[in-house]
Amino acid sequence: MATAMMSLLEVLKGASDFLGKQGVESPRLNAEHLLAHVLGIKRLELYLQFDRPLGEREREPLRDLVRRRGTGIPLQHLLGTAEFCGRTFKSDARALIPRPETEQLVERALTYPTAASILDIATGSGVISLTLALERPEAIVSATDISPEALSLAKENATLLGVDRVTFHEADLMPPGDSTFDLITANLPYIPSGEIPSLSREVRNDPILALDGGPDGLDLIERLAPLASERLDCGGHLLLEIGIGQSEAVMACLAGHNYRDIVALPDYQGIPRFIEAVKGNG
Repeated sequence: MATAMMSLLEVLKGASDFLGKQGVESPRLNAEHLLAHVLGIKRLELYLQFDRPLGEREREPLRDLVRRRGTGIPLQHLLGTAEFCGRTFKSDARALIPRPETEQLVERALTYPTAASILDIATGSGVISLTLALERPEAIVSATDISPEALSLAKENATLLGVDRVTFHEADLMPPGDSTFDLITANLPYIPSGEIPSLSREVRNDPILALDGGPDGLDLIERLAPLASERLDCGGHLLLEIGIGQSEAVMACLAGHNYRDIVALPDYQGIPRFIEAVKGNG
């Protein structure tokens, strides 16, 4: 007996209702992304096809994705991609899913027109380093990560985007050698260890290595401060993304390591989310 057809709108509503009952934020938007992925079309094209009949061939893979999304698997992992600064990057469990706030870090970094040499620390999937390389084709860009899995994803993204000017290093913070930089960016793990069990189930799908910043969330930032000062050119910039409530501690830390003009910059919600500092003389 043939399975009854359902309209695209009916399928979409059913998926959205299910995700809502599973506590997924923005269930309709999630359902739209998953259905567009299954059908191989852009999400906005769904709105032109609400009456399109969908049979079991389309509904079965959608049911599987919706079920998995309902368990807390991030949407980006199910789609295999994430959007960042207008570009599509591969995204999976090897690295942190890029957050919208980090786009603002890149926007700030691009306000330094004389940054001819750039280092991105804890690059993860490579969204910061690759975006900066694409937006500043004259700059020399390097990137580090302690995770070989994350670096493999970053290199795949470099290939996907046709970027061959970023040098990737598997390293604990700083790359080998003594080369210096005009700009160092870092979105380090900054979540206090004790808060990780209370994070949303979606965030807990990110690698623990990309989340855990130690007891107060500042372990890696405090380690980086003196190391980055040694590798920044005089007058070079350090640009950090930080957690909520960490700005004063981070600014005090940098003040003790030969940085000047230290300022906290807000995200779009007005939360101090980024710290900018300039290497002093001497």
